[in-house]
Amino acid sequence: MSNQTIDLNCDVGEDMPNDEALMNYMSSANIACGFHAGTEATMQKTIELCLKHQVAIGAHPGFRDKENFGRVEMSLSSVALQDLIAEQIHLIRKHCASAGARLHHVKLHGALYNMAARSAEISEVFARTVREIDASLIVYGLSGSQTTLQASLQGLITASEVFADRTYQDDGSLTPRTQPNALITNQQASLAQVMMMVKQKRVKAVSGQEISLAVETICLHGDGDHAVSFAQIIRHFLEANAIDIQTIRA
Repeated sequence: MSNQTIDLNCDVGEDMPNDEALMNYMSSANIACGFHAGTEATMQKTIELCLKHQVAIGAHPGFRDKENFGRVEMSLSSVALQDLIAEQIHLIRKHCASAGARLHHVKLHGALYNMAARSAEISEVFARTVREIDASLIVYGLSGSQTTLQASLQGLITASEVFADRTYQDDGSLTPRTQPNALITNQQASLAQVMMMVKQKRVKAVSGQEISLAVETICLHGDGDHAVSFAQIIRHFLEANAIDIQTIRA
């Protein structure tokens, strides 16, 4: 019987110092497209790192708001939202082409990610934009969210994402970062959550209630003082428990 598999994705290209070290532990990279963080030079360098380490390349579009790192919600029309997302995907596709690489997936960033997760309208615009650009791209979205539902309705392949270091609400949404219990900082607590999600397809919400969720990819955050050591620990922990790390296949 073959081992269970899981994808490990990480947000990179955000001008953080950890990107190259993190490449050793992830199987998929979400590269900032210059709007919430990064530059075209950063994009090119990160794509080259992905090629060197055989990591799948993803676009990570967010709001045009470097001052707030794309973590403040904005209200945009459907047309403006489509243009915002399309411009960033086209930009990273251009850099992939010049490097001889292929874009594998798209994952929204920050406030836009969370807005899409709960909004059918935003997710429909997102999914339609991706499909019109390249219907082979995989959409990464919060497990059980509108993001993955609307992408599926558009005929796109999806990857249900869960988080090792974030707490959950009873409806399967992430606890907002504005709340003090949003992040899991205890290593053992995080590993216990990872194992429960991967093995049981369940997670314990902050209320204590257990909820079911689809689990195909785990997000490793690339920022933070302990990003590399935490990614290393999670990967080794999964492999020690007979779980293979593998990119989502189209």
